[in-house]
Amino acid sequence: MNTLVSTSRLFLFVGTLRKLSVISGISGLNKGVGFHRNFVRRNGSLSLESLGFRTDFDGEMNGVMEICNAEVKPSFRNVGVKPGKVKVQSTLDIENAPFAAKTFLELGLPPLLIEGLERAGLNVPTDVQSTAIPTILQNHDVVIQSYTGSGKTLAYVLPILAEVGPLKKKKTSDGEELHGKKTSVEAVVVAPSRELAMQIVREIEKLLGPIDKKMVQQLVGGANRSRQEEALKKNKPLIVVGTPGRLAEISSSGRLHTHGCRFLVLDEVDELLSFNFREDMHRILEHVGRKAERRLVMVSATVPFSVVRAARSWGQDPLLVRAKEVLQLDSVPSSGPISLSGSTLSTQGTVESLPPALKHYYCLTRSQHKIDTLRRCVHALDAKYVIAFMNHTKRLKDAVYKLKARGIMAAELHGDLGKLGRSTVLKKFKGGEVRVLVTNELSARGLDVSECDLVVNLDLPTDSVHYAHRAGRAGRLGRKGSVVTICEDSEVFVVKKMEKQLGVSIQVCEFTEGRLVVPVARDEKEKEQSTLAVAR
Repeated sequence: MNTLVSTSRLFLFVGTLRKLSVISGISGLNKGVGFHRNFVRRNGSLSLESLGFRTDFDGEMNGVMEICNAEVKPSFRNVGVKPGKVKVQSTLDIENAPFAAKTFLELGLPPLLIEGLERAGLNVPTDVQSTAIPTILQNHDVVIQSYTGSGKTLAYVLPILAEVGPLKKKKTSDGEELHGKKTSVEAVVVAPSRELAMQIVREIEKLLGPIDKKMVQQLVGGANRSRQEEALKKNKPLIVVGTPGRLAEISSSGRLHTHGCRFLVLDEVDELLSFNFREDMHRILEHVGRKAERRLVMVSATVPFSVVRAARSWGQDPLLVRAKEVLQLDSVPSSGPISLSGSTLSTQGTVESLPPALKHYYCLTRSQHKIDTLRRCVHALDAKYVIAFMNHTKRLKDAVYKLKARGIMAAELHGDLGKLGRSTVLKKFKGGEVRVLVTNELSARGLDVSECDLVVNLDLPTDSVHYAHRAGRAGRLGRKGSVVTICEDSEVFVVKKMEKQLGVSIQVCEFTEGRLVVPVARDEKEKEQSTLAVAR
């Protein structure tokens, strides 16, 4: 008996060696093919090589190959790979890797989708897009974290359109490329507000074009539910974008079939984790795709630990994706602050959540003078598109009235306005008819006016996370912008606390003679005077 066991083990060992030798031969013949089951780890982060992309130009393999018949749980999910079989992945040549693609073509997107991007005037991917797109296309669940206005929407929309809808490519057995067709919902995008959901739909429609734009449909609250259900039945969209309440409502009625869904995207996920959305999100997670088969994408400018915990529970081996960096989510500590690239990310926020070109100021004034200070701020910075935030809806109308009385075109935007009213206000603001948009926390997420050059906090945000989301309305996609917090003396300590948590400099300023002036501190004045005395 012992002899038989030893013999069987010997044959198993010899068989394994043969498989390894065969694979070695294949890798020598097909130098453009990479297979990665063991990921290359560099200081806890992942590079393009570890995701299956070639970064050299010599045609040499930089990956690690492994074949094993034993039951070993892989570190990350490879959809379609069975034990003992090899999944062959195509590779991309990317200069100055990791994550430095200069064109969308380098990211492996289909030509028809790239044509759509070119028609929209998009030719160069942002840093977060260069990182997220190939990672999602490699069948990984991800948490995308980047500052507001960095292009996170396209970072997940493009991988979806690369595999869903008329812009994708599907090869037949003859090698001909055909458009895949399917009548059931394949991707669901969840957003916390109607404005963000409608913005995402517009981005997708822009890429699909007028002929195929019915492939995406919005399901948002505040709109006629019956019409939305009729459109679902008539258009049979492949992509659905909606708010949690309406998605859960139509799903419960049996009019939305998403069990075979391949993509589930949770945009502004930190907001979706709030208590108000708990029941609706539970139903969505239960009925949208199967956990083992769907790809989960979670998106936010800030990643508190509640998001990390949710990603571990809802996803399979999720990765944390940031600009030019991919981290294992398992490397994030189970409690306390989250360390990213050597910097500490508290549960409140981080500097990575803020657009890099923004300048931050605070101005001291009395409560009754805040509107006049806002007026002087707008003129001093010559701002054309201004978003002013307040905490209470009832005070918005009074602020708008006072601004109009001072000769500034202003309008209010809040949840009490109907869908048509909100759309009209946004259209006027984006068209330049309204200079100052006074709003509450409603517009802190999802409001995309790329020309916005000034954000003003008439009321303090509740914490640094809300500050980051408000500030992100300006300085989008690398543009310059300013954030001015108008506060009283008793509120300065709150500003200083947020400054420390966010890791940015928020300077005190004054508006004098039509200019923004940063006063020189007394000790700095003394240093300057002593330096001049020495020079003399």
